[in-house]
Amino acid sequence: MAEFNFTEYIESPAGTIEIAATEKAICKIHFMKQGEARKVVSKNAISSEMTRQLNAYFEGKLQKFDIPFFQEGTTFQQSVWKQLLTIPYGETISYLDLAQKINNPKSIRAVGTTNGKNQMAILIPCHRVIGSDGKLTGYAGGLWRKRRLLDHEMKVAKKVLTLF
Repeated sequence: MAEFNFTEYIESPAGTIEIAATEKAICKIHFMKQGEARKVVSKNAISSEMTRQLNAYFEGKLQKFDIPFFQEGTTFQQSVWKQLLTIPYGETISYLDLAQKINNPKSIRAVGTTNGKNQMAILIPCHRVIGSDGKLTGYAGGLWRKRRLLDHEMKVAKKVLTLF
């Protein structure tokens, strides 16, 4: 994992978010678990910009992030994460759809595992992937957060009160 020197925290409707950055890029956006220890806050321009963009996202004023980020992973993982970036704000796709979009329809389980290893919550929108039956499945930050993020995006993008 990339070494980071800068850390900030924001309070969001989905809980406390830890933002970690290097001098040049975001390297982690993580939902904090209750009781999880915080690191010493040490901001830089990148972490502060991510904080600004996340706050704008939760205010319904930003739908696409514009910030450098880096996440280590295999070629397969990178292909999955790259495809996640193409899912439009306020929309969802299934794990099967995601596997098909990377031209590997038999990789559904590997796609799910890779989704779970995403260290860039919200920025790489793994929360937009749902089960083929339309139900919420797996989210490292907890299903309640996934529901909250999807409901937020649906409300902003389509003026819908709730998705699930």
